[in-house]
Amino acid sequence: MTPWVMCLIGANVLVFLVAPPNSPLFENLALVPAWLPAHPWTAISYMFLHANTQHIFFNMLSLYMFGPPVEARLGGRRFGTLYFVSGVSGALLSVLTSPAGVVGASGAVFGVMLGFAWYWPRQQIFVFGVLPVEARWLIVIFTLTSLFGIGGGIAHFAHLGGFIGAWLYLKWIGNRPAAAAASWKKRLAPAVPAGINPVDRWRRVNAAALHPVNREEYERVMKKVDTDGSGSLNASEREFLDRFSQIM
Repeated sequence: MTPWVMCLIGANVLVFLVAPPNSPLFENLALVPAWLPAHPWTAISYMFLHANTQHIFFNMLSLYMFGPPVEARLGGRRFGTLYFVSGVSGALLSVLTSPAGVVGASGAVFGVMLGFAWYWPRQQIFVFGVLPVEARWLIVIFTLTSLFGIGGGIAHFAHLGGFIGAWLYLKWIGNRPAAAAASWKKRLAPAVPAGINPVDRWRRVNAAALHPVNREEYERVMKKVDTDGSGSLNASEREFLDRFSQIM
């Protein structure tokens, strides 16, 4: 499990134990639209609260499944930003569309799921461990489910808000001007040891230790290096290899 995913799951479980449903602390941290002007922190605190054991279990299971490859691809800081941007945008859309109170990490987790589908749209997800569905179509299904309000007791607009926030953030980091993007990546990336050939460094990555999704991408890109040379790689592929060669 990656660092941010581990910390977020730990924080959610801790808050679930410290602020159980219907406790005074739970009530003070929940997002209630009418109270938001007086309690602005609830736009963030609500995403660490859960209504019951089933609620937190499925949110944390989804974060555990989809979070590590997305964090490994984006890096910890951008992954954390994606998570909180999605959660806050979920809160805002929910407040704008419904007077009902909202709790749960679903908006943030849905943003992480969109991030997974963004980078690996054709990756098959086995729903209920049996039915294979490509990640991109799973997002479409969840979007339609939220738009048509299928399923009672679910904060559908928080889910949609999570998707919207994640989509805007991923578009933003993907469309930054070249100079700004280079500066951004330089600040985020660990230092690369001098005097080592990049291809040699990339080959030292322990592919077996990678998440299966990232391992598949690593093998694809390295095959491209072997076939067409390192000059054939685009900036995103080089950044991908550099990130893993620096942390392995």
